[in-house]
Amino acid sequence: MNADAAVLDIDGVLVDVSSSYRRAVVETVRRVHGETIDRAAVQQFKQAGGFNNDWELTDAATLYVLARSEGMDRSVGSFTDAVAQTGGGLSAARSVVTNELSPAARERVFTTWSSDRNRAVFQQLYLGSELYHELEGEEPSFDAPGFIHDEHTLIDEATRDALDLPLGVLTGRPAAEADIALDRVGLDIPREHRITMDDPEAGKPDPAGLVTLADRLGADSLVFVGDTLDDVRTAVDADADDNRTYRGVGVLTGGLTGETGRKTFERAGASTVLDSVNALPRLLGG
Repeated sequence: MNADAAVLDIDGVLVDVSSSYRRAVVETVRRVHGETIDRAAVQQFKQAGGFNNDWELTDAATLYVLARSEGMDRSVGSFTDAVAQTGGGLSAARSVVTNELSPAARERVFTTWSSDRNRAVFQQLYLGSELYHELEGEEPSFDAPGFIHDEHTLIDEATRDALDLPLGVLTGRPAAEADIALDRVGLDIPREHRITMDDPEAGKPDPAGLVTLADRLGADSLVFVGDTLDDVRTAVDADADDNRTYRGVGVLTGGLTGETGRKTFERAGASTVLDSVNALPRLLGG
């Protein structure tokens, strides 16, 4: 596969976040509301689309749990299917809950639900008390060691050395958390070649961030490597909207795994699917 540049997602591509971000989703809902979804359900939300931001996924999972407590009779799979059919993301989750509940039940759910509270708890669980104070500038309300320390790298040193074309990063992480991950995996990517949550471009699957990186990297042909369907859709939409060539490459080191994951990526428009990012140099002829 010929390419002038490669853009990499971080979570599920460069670092394993199954015991960090995804665990933080589950534990935030549990700590705030006393019951929660399981980690397999987090993947079902991801596949519904529109949940590149894990804070918003946490909010949607909270809405699901609260709506169930008010009598909504849907499994996680049924709920996330309805979210996907409604367009994906948090706004779709809100719409599904609104349509499922009586006016009084809706009011109780939306009164109890608090994005600000979810975000504060999520960040304390994920970052731990010390990093939370450092990065968020707030005193933690409880002591936590930080799930971030349970992340391990997915990219080998040999792969880093073999990727000799211009590289960019497109991630839903805040910039400071992207810095931590890139330091951990040993990738030195200039700030102008990264698009994070803190940048003005809309989040994935909107293609704006990928197109911006293609401009900055001076690339006419670009591959984008990600672990979710929204990553692949970002490349597919960029290819349709821009006069350059964009190819979405799925990796089976995130929530999508095995032959089922491979076929799911292919149906979403992936140009190819790799077992991990460590197969990328071979794909690019390195």
